[in-house]
Amino acid sequence: MAGSPDRQQGDEGPQNTIIRLQSYLHGGTSSFLSTVPTVLVFPVYKTIFRQQIHNTSVHQAVVQLYKEGPLKLYRGVAPPLLMRTLNGTLLFGLQDTLLRHLSLSTTISAAALPALAGFGVGIVEAVVFTPIERVQNVLQNGHNDKSLPSLRSVLMKLKVEGISQGYYRAFLPIAARNALGSSLYFGLKGPVCAVVAGQGLSPTASSFVSGTLTSMVISLTLYPLSVLVANMQAQVGGEVKGVVACWRQLWESRNHSLVPLYRGGSLVILRSCITWGITTAIYDRQQKGSS
Repeated sequence: MAGSPDRQQGDEGPQNTIIRLQSYLHGGTSSFLSTVPTVLVFPVYKTIFRQQIHNTSVHQAVVQLYKEGPLKLYRGVAPPLLMRTLNGTLLFGLQDTLLRHLSLSTTISAAALPALAGFGVGIVEAVVFTPIERVQNVLQNGHNDKSLPSLRSVLMKLKVEGISQGYYRAFLPIAARNALGSSLYFGLKGPVCAVVAGQGLSPTASSFVSGTLTSMVISLTLYPLSVLVANMQAQVGGEVKGVVACWRQLWESRNHSLVPLYRGGSLVILRSCITWGITTAIYDRQQKGSS
């Protein structure tokens, strides 16, 4: 019977499951498509990384990469491509799942739920992707080329280092960065998109602008944490230092100034704005098309 409560629950269960699976699929697809700019601008990304860990100018970082040669220019490109695609799948899919559960089991304001779900996703992201980011940063550090010439050698060395100092080095700052970043993204994306759409832009353009502006806010706010993570993860072995000690060392190396701390930040923000603008536009379009 159409009016039977049992029948209605049975009909809604599969539909809700499909919607959740679509969110994972759409998140992965949109993130995979947005990796094209990542491949094209990876040399720029690597230049930024060298600035972050060596506190050098753009010219000095480019000279470093030039001396290393074209064969090593794309060393370390695989982890960010893998992480980018898996990250989008987990980010959008799990956030949608958590949002549905929270909307049924909490009395918190509905406006705050997307940000709260995003915060939870950020913690899960840190657990899943910290090892990949660790491998990526070790590979991109030119000082490791001789001692760790291959991906296999990096994996074996990190395994020997143990969990906390190996694959999960810098887990706490990564968890803080990801949780805050995801919370800000999902908390701001919808309201910003609504404001932009009110100016007469198309839904796709509104989503792109929303993703771009939101990403700009997140990148500006959390960039120092990314610099800290890069410096903590780039080295293998040596003296073991905690998060606070590493931050003090980083802050001293930047002469207690935000200007050198944000060195390379403009390129990161530009790349992030383009990538997340594209990702947001594709994801929102897929979601609307399947609804």
